[in-house]
Amino acid sequence: MPLATGDVIGILGDNLRLRESVLPLPAKVATKWTEGLGLPRGGETVLYTGMMYQLIPYIEGLVKAEIKMGDSWLGKYTKLGRKVNQFVNVSAFMARPSAEERARYDQVPINVVHLLRKAGVQFGALYEDDLYSGALAYDLGLDEVVVEHARKVHAVLKKYGVKTVITIDPHTTTMLRSTYPKILKGYDVEVKSYLEVLAEQGFGGNGHSGRKLDGEVVLHDSCVFARYEDVVDEPRELLAAAGLTLRDPENTGRQTWCCGGPVESLYPAKAAANAEKRVAQLREAGCDAVTMCPMCFVNLSNAAGSTMRFKDISEYLREAYTS
Repeated sequence: MPLATGDVIGILGDNLRLRESVLPLPAKVATKWTEGLGLPRGGETVLYTGMMYQLIPYIEGLVKAEIKMGDSWLGKYTKLGRKVNQFVNVSAFMARPSAEERARYDQVPINVVHLLRKAGVQFGALYEDDLYSGALAYDLGLDEVVVEHARKVHAVLKKYGVKTVITIDPHTTTMLRSTYPKILKGYDVEVKSYLEVLAEQGFGGNGHSGRKLDGEVVLHDSCVFARYEDVVDEPRELLAAAGLTLRDPENTGRQTWCCGGPVESLYPAKAAANAEKRVAQLREAGCDAVTMCPMCFVNLSNAAGSTMRFKDISEYLREAYTS
């Protein structure tokens, strides 16, 4: 049986309030992707990960641990676990992905760095001050905790004199671009997805045509990007200019079908069932699928197993535009 939902939500909220992330990561893990890139610290424009890609292997491990606990006698002690979590980060003992798993997700921000540099964009990074956005807590209705955390993020951005944030994933994008302005007074930071930045810089057009890639890919639109942030055309233009033939599945664009996230940490069985339905739709259109969200990638690739291949869009774009 699943763990008590209220206690799990409580632990996630407590973590955000006490440790600045629903699933706290050591600084050396969160910033591993920056090694060797020579990114300046801070500046008017920064690449902001919100730790989303770095968090995914830990979230995946946490979900697996929750399922095991729910099926054992330990599932009865989630209330005690929350109390202990006030003093010790219990999630650190539940999810320990391998270095190989972490490196797979770290590769996405690395790809984005190379793409933005190819586009001639000047930007820095915030390293250990690149804080989680609070996206999952906001989705779960933990409004007071999210407002408090958003103030911390805004304070960091002001500290470094940041005027423009370039984001990597849809959840961080919508939090910093659409949610923060609603809950914070005086928030005036410009926020753009790197896909939008590349499109604005002419990638996908005549000026920056990529090295032609062969093949067909099925594009899975992120719910958040497509429905809330109007990021629909940019990924299609960038991939098409790279030489790929795009196939749209049933339910595409603003009508896209959810991958099952972000509720996998609360309702893993329901999330998996939703992912399986989406994989079936994608499989009807092709065998190679493209995602642009870390949650979509992990949920759909896990549901597909060996029946489909999934890649993050940054992998295709870096191969086409920086090789």
